[in-house]
Amino acid sequence: TSVPPQVVPGADSSARQLCFAWGPAEVLVCETLFGRAGGSRSRCLAGAAARALTDSVAGTEDGVPSSSCVFVVRRDQDIYIQTLRKLFNESHAIFMGLQRSEEELAGKSRKAQLVQVSKNYRSVIRACMEDMHQAAVSTRDPALQGQYSTQVSILSAMELIWNLCEILFVEAATAGPLLLRLLDWVRLHVCDVDSMVREVLSSESPSKHKLFWNVVDVFVLQGRMDEARHLLSKEASANPTSMNMYKILDDLMKKMPVPSLSNTQTLTELELKWQHWHEECQRYLQDGTFASSPHMESICKILLGDENAILEKKELMTTWYHFLVTRLLYSHPTVKPMELRFYAQSSMDLFLGGESSPEPLDMILMAAFEFEMHQVIKECSIVLSNWWFVAHLTDLLDHCKLLQSHNLYFGSNMREFLLLEYASGLFSHHSLWQLGVDYFDHCPEYGRVYLELHIERIPLSTEQKALKVLRICEQRQMHEQVRSICKIMAMKALRNNRLGSALSWSIRAKDAAFATLISDRFLKDYCERGCFSDLDLIDNLGPSMLLSDRLTFLGKYREFHRLYGEKRFPEAARLLLTLMTAHIAPCSFWMTLLTDALPLLEQKEVIFSAEQTYELMRCLEDLTAGNPDKQKFQDDDVETTKVEMLRLALARNLARVIVKEGTVEGS
Repeated sequence: TSVPPQVVPGADSSARQLCFAWGPAEVLVCETLFGRAGGSRSRCLAGAAARALTDSVAGTEDGVPSSSCVFVVRRDQDIYIQTLRKLFNESHAIFMGLQRSEEELAGKSRKAQLVQVSKNYRSVIRACMEDMHQAAVSTRDPALQGQYSTQVSILSAMELIWNLCEILFVEAATAGPLLLRLLDWVRLHVCDVDSMVREVLSSESPSKHKLFWNVVDVFVLQGRMDEARHLLSKEASANPTSMNMYKILDDLMKKMPVPSLSNTQTLTELELKWQHWHEECQRYLQDGTFASSPHMESICKILLGDENAILEKKELMTTWYHFLVTRLLYSHPTVKPMELRFYAQSSMDLFLGGESSPEPLDMILMAAFEFEMHQVIKECSIVLSNWWFVAHLTDLLDHCKLLQSHNLYFGSNMREFLLLEYASGLFSHHSLWQLGVDYFDHCPEYGRVYLELHIERIPLSTEQKALKVLRICEQRQMHEQVRSICKIMAMKALRNNRLGSALSWSIRAKDAAFATLISDRFLKDYCERGCFSDLDLIDNLGPSMLLSDRLTFLGKYREFHRLYGEKRFPEAARLLLTLMTAHIAPCSFWMTLLTDALPLLEQKEVIFSAEQTYELMRCLEDLTAGNPDKQKFQDDDVETTKVEMLRLALARNLARVIVKEGTVEGS
């Protein structure tokens, strides 16, 4: 089946060439000037859409500026329809429950479980259909009303197909119960006559209503015998002359053998009873019992399975598959599943009669009656506007062990291929992408690869969203994606001058180079402002400070300030000296460290020992002697003053230490 061409509204492909660039879930299309009449300039159409746009807005051959448009073409527009959110969210829960279900259940228990799952999916479709119908009724916008009505039709067709697949494939109904299931299917989905039934039944005298016999016929065509007999009793009461005919017809309808869902009778017994009943109907018809009532005679012919009599009621049945089920009910109630294909094809031919061609829905239902599951999935993939239906139906059929042998030529099986397509569409939505993660998780072959590719493209608009994405990656040990997300968020925070957040993200990414860069920014800010920002973060770095030397220095330098603030001067002095002698402090920061030593050198109580004072002196001389801008350093009055103050403070401290240590030794 060929896919119909998609027209982009507003894009005039006859006047301008269109250029496009593929995205993960959408296509960017823009107009170019290539191929226009009178134009000799050629352009490369294989380039990016943005480049083509630049070319097209540059101007025309006549020098007149030209406008151009960019179109975003989404392949899965349905995920943006608000009223379908229930479909995606609730079916996700059903899908996850199915994946976690007990595979050990066998036989009838497993089949019953799968049938229930199928019914759950259908109930979600029906609930969405009702919501969409309500929205169509309540809106006053004609365009919106048309959109909602279209969606109701699509959802109705989806449930119709799913229900038939449930009967034929999931439940795999056998001869006998099969017909009962098909009757329920028709009654549920052929609703065009419901308003007529309500109109007749609500009238004062139903038997005198002009549509009375149409309603009786509808009940008979759908096998609703009790309701048909109830209506006929009203006719008998209103028309005593037809009482005898009514009793005979009522008796025939009452005695009609029907299959049973229980195993109380065999198919042979049913066929035998049905044959006797059929012969009795035939006898009454041939005797002319109903000759005086064309309506009752027509009903008797329908009971006999007369195709012409049934086809006369074509307008009441509305569809060929209703005709099929009615035909089976009155001519072959014990039809076997594999015989359906022959009856289905002939019923469609008889019903359409060459007057009209089958619609796509007809072809899908025909493929189901022919037990061509793959054809059903293929046709639905082409006809339906999103991947939801085929992805979930295929997954269910796969759990029924019906698709095990069907692998696609490019490696993945059909179930996984369709789930990947559906989940990829979800990832283009700002919130539904979270559902897509679980679908990828249950694609064993390519799911992780797809998840890695798509999760990197999620816009990290807020830290909350970034943390959510990060948690997903961490749970799945996606280390490369974790690092990538953390680096992106760290860079965003740094651009916004949020150093604490940037440092936190870089530590989480285990990015030593970036952590060093941010640590330098912290130190630079300290030099300019004289205090640290984000103290809680720096105070609680813990083992994370070992990520880089500069981060270690930042953490330890902050610890020095904390010790000093707590008046634990000896510990602060030892830590300060360690920072300088261990060479983890940047050279540009040495003067700041030595300046921090001044208050400790000036304390009443001697803090630095002689050995420690000598170390400080050596560091000061190394700083002044090893500075590449020595001349500039000497010309800077402030720096020179600092050096002189430090030398004086160190000399005084050394003198005090020598006196103190000599006094201690002398005593």
